[in-house]
Amino acid sequence: MADSADARTPEERCDYSIGVDVGGTFTDFVFISPEGKCNIRKLPSSPLDPAQSVLAGLADARSEGFLRVGFTLVHGTTVATNALLERRGVETGLITTTGFRDVLEIGRQARRALYSLSPTQIPPLLPRERRYEIAERMDWRGTPYVPLDEEALPGILAALQADGVRSIAVSLLFSYLNPAHEQAIGKAARDLGLDVSLSSEIAPEPREYERSSTTVANAFVSPIMSRYLGRLQEKLTQVGGMGLRVMQSDGGALSATEAARIAVKTVLSGPAGGIIAAIKLGKDLGHSRMITFDMGGTSTDVALILDGVCDVVTTGSLGAFPIRTPLMDIHTVGAGGGSEAWLDGAGGLRVGPQSAGADPGPVAYGKGQILTVTDANVLLGRLPADVRLGGRMPLNIRRVQERFDSMAEELGCTVEQAARGIVAVAEASMTRALRHISVERGHDPADFTLLSFGGAGGLHACALATALGVRSVLIPRYPGAFSALGLALADVRRDYAGALPAGSLWSENFANGIAQAEVRAAALLRAAREDAVREGLHEASVRYELSLDMRYVGQSFALRVPWSNADNVQALSTFHRAHKQRYGSADTDQDVEAVAVRLLMVGSLPHPELRFDVAVEFGEPTGETLLHTGADWVKAP
Repeated sequence: MADSADARTPEERCDYSIGVDVGGTFTDFVFISPEGKCNIRKLPSSPLDPAQSVLAGLADARSEGFLRVGFTLVHGTTVATNALLERRGVETGLITTTGFRDVLEIGRQARRALYSLSPTQIPPLLPRERRYEIAERMDWRGTPYVPLDEEALPGILAALQADGVRSIAVSLLFSYLNPAHEQAIGKAARDLGLDVSLSSEIAPEPREYERSSTTVANAFVSPIMSRYLGRLQEKLTQVGGMGLRVMQSDGGALSATEAARIAVKTVLSGPAGGIIAAIKLGKDLGHSRMITFDMGGTSTDVALILDGVCDVVTTGSLGAFPIRTPLMDIHTVGAGGGSEAWLDGAGGLRVGPQSAGADPGPVAYGKGQILTVTDANVLLGRLPADVRLGGRMPLNIRRVQERFDSMAEELGCTVEQAARGIVAVAEASMTRALRHISVERGHDPADFTLLSFGGAGGLHACALATALGVRSVLIPRYPGAFSALGLALADVRRDYAGALPAGSLWSENFANGIAQAEVRAAALLRAAREDAVREGLHEASVRYELSLDMRYVGQSFALRVPWSNADNVQALSTFHRAHKQRYGSADTDQDVEAVAVRLLMVGSLPHPELRFDVAVEFGEPTGETLLHTGADWVKAP
């Protein structure tokens, strides 16, 4: 797929910067002019073809005269996310080392329903008949132990093609230390016109289950992402667009070409944009400790920002699938404005995780039949019935009242009690999520500012702050399009990992671990510099940060510590401190090993100058509305 993102130098591309966040209910637009003027737009999403809502918003902007030819667009997309969750990927096959065909099915033996007598096993993305074994083996040092059976390979590829497979995932044992066998299989498959995902490129790290799951997920969705971005990029070129980038899950913008090749990196594309904007806002306003609360139409995303930084983790999950790729440490719950209210078998009121989405949407939007959190806010006057969402969409209070009459009769209460019950259930779910990323990790919410955004965030922020003991709430000027704003402000970011053989000790003499780590670091730096050139970045705008994954010998999981200026003694002492902080103990006499070298490459893009400030004047009320306080109806400005 051609990629016009690199056609001009960064200085030449500093025109309009546009962030577009396609959510489950709305598509949000932020347009930042070269002078720093900000315009926003919000349109209903088009789930069958997300590009329709993107192009419609751009057409509106051009017709209204504030979008010129030569813009760069950063896109937050749920294409890969939805394809995985709904299992709508392409026909995919897996080639793996003999004996490891069933890794995807065995997993980690973790039981989703521990006490169920008849648990439901969620099947892997690939049926067993599309998972093939091939004789080969690398040992734990990455040394060839069993040669690749090249004579069997053509037959395996022919069988996969005959079964309609269009995309191949290759995940071989210890390929993260030596990818030679994977590369040979990949070349043979590409020569036949198949799409190929190699685990040594997608997730070059230990743990064969997570690595295989991630590679299969990428092979499953990348062809779909490639087609989508190809169509979108062609349309953008026709309307004057000069560049297309896609937000990845770790908060960095990725060229369209790379996003199509490694689509699994975009599974938390939209929520990451909100964190980027939050960090920028906190820096401008002097808030370095924040809890972000992003309540949209379909879900609520929460995260912790400590000292101006949101942690990036290396493993997450999407539905039942572990994903081993760098992503912002964002916790998500199925409680959004569009979350549906329903009664369980015992007659109890439940909210979510099902969502009314963009079609049919909440009852108040005119087509939906199932009450949602948004409808409860409308009935209670918290969302005045005469407002127009996004400046355009009217609310139908009559339909809401009719549906609440039915629910109240079924529950045996008043309509106001039913509506407040929906709000209370949703807020309880969101409070648990906020406690999970703060209290359960040793942080007192009272020491943080609650940053509330998303289309529905401001309706619930004060109640959540009260429940958590938070003393200050911050709501940005464009809360409903805040994630899209973060997309427009994003820089290029690439994460690289180089696994080290087991036993790379980092103890007294350092010699063993350091030699291995320095070789890996040099290789990662070469790859990063090549990618920076492909991304069209100037060397002066790029910074590189090395870190190490370290653990005590015998442990299963590692902690990431900075490796600044290759200071080996400092890295070791930092690890002991980090272990003490995380687990409450540290043993400086215990041998430590480094299991991976990591490199972060960040390339600054030339964004228009935009600075957050604090409004010093109160606006004048435009009228009054009836608001239910919990006890009675009152007139509120």
